[in-house]
Amino acid sequence: MSLPWQLDFYRRPLQDEEGNPLWELLICSADMTFTYGEFCSQSEASAPWVRAQLEKAYDLAGGWPSHIKIFRPQSVSLGEVACRELPVSVRPQRDTPAIKQWLRQRGAWYPQLDNYVPQPYDPIALDRPAPVPVAKHLMGDVWQFASIAPTDLQRLTQEPIPIRAIDPALMPINLGLPSTAAIPGVIIDGGRQSMALAQWLQSARPVMLQYIAGGPNGLLLEAGLADRWIMATFEDEAVAAAARTFTERKLAAQGLHFLLVRPDDSGMTYTGLWLLHSTPGNEVARKQ
Repeated sequence: MSLPWQLDFYRRPLQDEEGNPLWELLICSADMTFTYGEFCSQSEASAPWVRAQLEKAYDLAGGWPSHIKIFRPQSVSLGEVACRELPVSVRPQRDTPAIKQWLRQRGAWYPQLDNYVPQPYDPIALDRPAPVPVAKHLMGDVWQFASIAPTDLQRLTQEPIPIRAIDPALMPINLGLPSTAAIPGVIIDGGRQSMALAQWLQSARPVMLQYIAGGPNGLLLEAGLADRWIMATFEDEAVAAAARTFTERKLAAQGLHFLLVRPDDSGMTYTGLWLLHSTPGNEVARKQ
């Protein structure tokens, strides 16, 4: 199998000869050495149509990818149904920079076409729900901003942590970070709710943490394809200062940060660990 494909299937600011909206399927590899595109009318937009196009793409590429990444929630379900009878799986994922860049380029090209429909259009914007507070009983006893050295992070990833999401590509050594780097993160002492919180986070699929300055300040968790969760709010200036340091360290660490859930601060046991990454590829444009 080859490298993953990135896919988008959605309506464009174009219309067919009868004035109906046109949908477009785009498929590409991360390095853009393979691309495939096709339009269809809105009445044809369906999982069987997508499956037929995937089979054509397979013929052109000479093989199936390891999997297909899709960033648009509306495209995921169609892609999953289309792939049920194919030897390839769909993975919902924000970090799809190649297809997003291609969409931006095509978005600049559409106005030159005769069947273009003038309208506000952002090719990668998603409908996003308002941030929702995490249930208070899940947040446990105490949370804090923290930092850890790359060597300590390496040791932590080798602990018997029952729930984890650790992409080897995000390890400091693979990002080229120096041994003196401070990897920022958030630690939650969950107490008796530690496992419940870790299980909930696993289902939410954390992507990145953000400090939002305001009145009050907030700690925001970006998760899934477009979800946002308010982990905590605070007005204490010392916590706000720690949040600013967290943001500065995250920038210095090329966006790398972590989320650690543990029962307490004894350092004896841990419940959940996620390596997170803030990049333009996993940030979400929002529809106005």
